[in-house]
Amino acid sequence: MACPAAVPPAALQVPRHAMCQAPRITLPVTSRPAAKAQTASPDTSARMPQPQSPAATSTAVSMRRDTVTGGVQATVARQVTPGRPGGAALNRDGGPKLKAPGGRKPPPEKSIDEYRENSNVQVDSVPEELRKDCVLFYCPETEALAREVAVRGGGNIQLGDVHWRSFADGFPNLFVDNAVDIRNKHVAFLASFHEPRVIFEQISLIYALPRLFVSSFTLVLPFFPTGTMERVEREGEVATAFTLARLLSNVPLSRGGPTSLVIFDIHALQERFFFGDAVLPLFESGIPLLLERLQKLPDHDNITIAYPDEGAHKRFHSSFKRAGYPEVICTKVRDGDARHVRIKEGDPSGRHVVIVDDLVQSGGTLIECHNMLATKGAAQVSAYATHGVFPNYSWQKFKADSGAGASSGF
Repeated sequence: MACPAAVPPAALQVPRHAMCQAPRITLPVTSRPAAKAQTASPDTSARMPQPQSPAATSTAVSMRRDTVTGGVQATVARQVTPGRPGGAALNRDGGPKLKAPGGRKPPPEKSIDEYRENSNVQVDSVPEELRKDCVLFYCPETEALAREVAVRGGGNIQLGDVHWRSFADGFPNLFVDNAVDIRNKHVAFLASFHEPRVIFEQISLIYALPRLFVSSFTLVLPFFPTGTMERVEREGEVATAFTLARLLSNVPLSRGGPTSLVIFDIHALQERFFFGDAVLPLFESGIPLLLERLQKLPDHDNITIAYPDEGAHKRFHSSFKRAGYPEVICTKVRDGDARHVRIKEGDPSGRHVVIVDDLVQSGGTLIECHNMLATKGAAQVSAYATHGVFPNYSWQKFKADSGAGASSGF
């Protein structure tokens, strides 16, 4: 169930509105209840009538000087907003409930746990008036994915064309077709930093597109390749995740402002703080797609989710907890110079166990986790990773289930 690094499954659900900058909406604000209004004039002390629902009152105060008494007189005008009997409908904090544009109901309030879940923005939830046409550019490695995204865009996404050539010395010779035609349009680029040699040529194009007088610029980078090198444990180590984040933070501003940077299942969420103010990082996830896939399996009621380490558990636990899946948490135990996988909690016996992680490289941890689950009685073991890197053909170490159960392979 792992997918290549350059084409993560979550990238197929890049929301259309994430590739363009939506216009702002200004809603009328209704004030909180005002105190009893009294005039500053000594011979005027009449009370203003109070509506039945103070929270539904809009208040405007005008001041003028009384030419007879010399005092200052305040005039208070109130307007009652229609709502339930006696005033407007109230929300939790006592304020008025505002309707969404177009008469749609506002989304329900979420709990803290719901906000922690890895749920992507759904295209269907974006109002039609906020959806904008977009010109999507791509590198050679993401051409197939870009064409599929354009088809799913329903006519709102137009593909741009770039000539990817090289000079005799190997440095890139790039040319953007119809550069004048993308002026005042929302532009996006679907990148793939799957190996170091392609980063420079793609960075060159990423820096050039916002300068072509476009309305907004969105960079979709499904895989952030240096995400696992995000901290320094010994003096002299270089956190290359910070280096790449600085490169992306210097993308020029477009007419719409900072660049929107979309990344799927970045290795560590705190890496958002590596980026500067010139980009707005948006972290999406492939987990919602996995949840949809699990529901379609014939044994979906016998699924247990396993995490290869505590880090994966902390990252994805809330998503699967709400879906009601039992869980198994594995941990790595040091035995001399070797590290072995052990089950920390949970029971895999008789279950179809799905190991979930954000990234797989050599696959050693996944294979050890599989072997441990099989010895503990798992009926079947599968694995999911948003980004399958597999350097040096390491995917060949994975054996498929031959029908004999978890002991024979994945």
